[in-house]
Amino acid sequence: MRARMWFIAAGLSFTCYLASAQTRTDAQPPKAETLTLAQAEAIALKNNPQISVARLRSLIAQQFVREQRSALLPNASLNVTGVESNPGSRIAAGALNNPVVFPRAAEGATLSQLITDFGRTTNLVSSSQYQAKAEEENEAATRAQVLLAVDHAFYGALQTQALVQVAEQTVQARQALADKVSALTKAKLKSDLDLSFANVDLSRAKLQLLEARNNAESAMAELSAILGYPDAQSFKLNEEPREMQTPERDAAPLIQEALQQRPEVNALRLEEQAAEKFGRAEHDLWRPTISALGVVGEAPVRDDHIPNWYGAAGVNIQIPVFNGFLNNARAKTADLQTAANHQRLLDLQNNIARDVRITWQDSNRAYEQLSVTRELRQEADLALELAQSRYNLGLSSIVEFSQAELQKTEADISDTTAQYQFQFAQRTLKYVTGSLK
Repeated sequence: MRARMWFIAAGLSFTCYLASAQTRTDAQPPKAETLTLAQAEAIALKNNPQISVARLRSLIAQQFVREQRSALLPNASLNVTGVESNPGSRIAAGALNNPVVFPRAAEGATLSQLITDFGRTTNLVSSSQYQAKAEEENEAATRAQVLLAVDHAFYGALQTQALVQVAEQTVQARQALADKVSALTKAKLKSDLDLSFANVDLSRAKLQLLEARNNAESAMAELSAILGYPDAQSFKLNEEPREMQTPERDAAPLIQEALQQRPEVNALRLEEQAAEKFGRAEHDLWRPTISALGVVGEAPVRDDHIPNWYGAAGVNIQIPVFNGFLNNARAKTADLQTAANHQRLLDLQNNIARDVRITWQDSNRAYEQLSVTRELRQEADLALELAQSRYNLGLSSIVEFSQAELQKTEADISDTTAQYQFQFAQRTLKYVTGSLK
């Protein structure tokens, strides 16, 4: 009986163990999704609201073109009119004329067509077309800005993750040293001072690890926001190998390339042309407007003085004479706006030339830092090995060894930072020259 109860208890225990193991397996977090830079850029272009806003603004500008062009097309309308009045009534107040008002019920159609306004409407259509093209360039500029932000966030996240690895390796190395010094201290082979130095270095390394992990989480949150996610995502970033391109020797060709390709410059050029066309349209306000009008209809219910159908056609010529200098003010305002757009274009070109020159210098400096930081890292590794050997042999104090470890950590951080700074500098240089699309 006891053996049977023991087997039952063992079976229950084993079942509970399997259930708990299954629960632990099910509770494991899902694997992080692998994300490359190209995938991140594609997700951002699909999800980022700024891209949608820029596209909608471009579509709105295209509808403005249709609005202006509508003035060149005929306008047709249907009318249904019913009037009840005293027979033979006349409108006596509110106007110079006194037309007769007859009781009637009638329906008809009206058709109007602009014959010519001597170029005003055509200039308005051209102005709206240039503005629509400018919005397309602004959309391209927004796209490039989003791509640059994605690249910045992606490389920033990669850099913070690499620094976390450096911090973890530093903690492991200093933990091993602290354990070793602790054992030697217990054996009376090292002093308590050495143990204190080792523990201080270990605590400093742990603080650096905490800061590195916090920076990595912040960078991932920033990347998630740029990609259009409301919550922070957990991605496994996959860095694709990229060729380290040597920067250009001269910034002048890059500046010329930027002035030709940057969508911001193209947008301002188009806005200047749109303002110029609008100015011409405002000057055309003083020109006559010739339009045609035709009406036709019938009056099945009417007074005896009204025929059962009606029809008429006419041409109207409107010649502006004086309107309180309104047309002069509108034309002057348009001319001033054209001049302001031209100055904005010149200012933007100067700023772009400055940005290209500064980014080119940053790219050259980052490229030069690669070899320096790599050499610094190698020298720091060698210095740490020598310092560790001297400390193990009792030829130096732990202060010298700790200093060598600190230099090793700083060299690792500098080398890691330099690599990602150069990659981001290359992407920034593509952006300022208008090649990031």
